[in-house]
Amino acid sequence: MFTIAYIVTMQTIVFANHKGGTGKTTSCLNVAYALVQQGKTVLLMDCDAQCNLSQSFTLEANGKNLGTVLLGQASLSDVVQEVGEGLYLVPSAHDLSEAEDKISKKPGAEFSLKELLEEVEDIDYCLIDTPGGLGKLTYAALTAATAVFIPAQPEYYGIEGLVGLLDVCRQVQKRLNKDLKIGGLFFTQYNRSDRRRAQRDMVTLLETHEVFGPLVMRTTIRPNVSLVEAQIEKENVFAYAPDSNGAHDYEALTTEILSRI
Repeated sequence: MFTIAYIVTMQTIVFANHKGGTGKTTSCLNVAYALVQQGKTVLLMDCDAQCNLSQSFTLEANGKNLGTVLLGQASLSDVVQEVGEGLYLVPSAHDLSEAEDKISKKPGAEFSLKELLEEVEDIDYCLIDTPGGLGKLTYAALTAATAVFIPAQPEYYGIEGLVGLLDVCRQVQKRLNKDLKIGGLFFTQYNRSDRRRAQRDMVTLLETHEVFGPLVMRTTIRPNVSLVEAQIEKENVFAYAPDSNGAHDYEALTTEILSRI
């Protein structure tokens, strides 16, 4: 049963990258499952109007979602759905961008998610999936976060915007959330034994970079069809394909994330 009241021990982890297609949703989902396997209770929050995270589950159709909460038309406890043992979801809807636009005109909109999450009780971790781009909900997620982790693919066009994203994180640290930790950068769709020179050179460049180097995480998420299949089947990858590279990689990534927050 999901209840609300203030609790200070919940850790809020945000997955962010202003570029789409980097694995934010897949990472948010599978790290949540890995945490649940460890006996933790997890709240997922879908802040993307594309609703990919929400579509990973079979949900009750009640018309209530994050947008209705932000607009004051429902409470957080009205919206949260239990989607597995120890796993809860604040779903999104395709009109979330309209709600985002409306709240962005209000003073203090950056604190909207932080204020909502201050109501949560009996949850160990909140994991937030953010949209592509750096809109108001991404700022709000970072303002609410304990730590932000950045999934990226080792390609030139996937990397060039990271400077801007880090600048946004530092702005949030300075002005909105001094406790925000930039937890790390991890590569998706990449195998460290990959023979493609362009990808290997990009990874090496970032690992030796003065700013990015300390952020690059050891764990990478290798290309693995089981991750896609599990989401299509609305299944837990650890149950769907427990011996797959996808399951092993996200278990390792979760361990590394916990060591960095």
